[in-house]
Amino acid sequence: MDTEDFLPKRMDDPIVALGRQDLDPMSVGELEARVAALEAEIARIKEKIQTAVNHRASADALFKR
Repeated sequence: MDTEDFLPKRMDDPIVALGRQDLDPMSVGELEARVAALEAEIARIKEKIQTAVNHRASADALFKR
């Protein structure tokens, strides 16, 4: 599967803009800060996914699906 399959289709989406940003003018420190920020966002998203999965499992158990 291509990574573009995961990206939003709207051209004005911040994720699309982030992926197209030129990294060449950035210093190593700026790039490391960017990686840290992106890793923090990934962790936040994974936590949200886990919360949703747990919520769904609780609802399924409650209604005995």
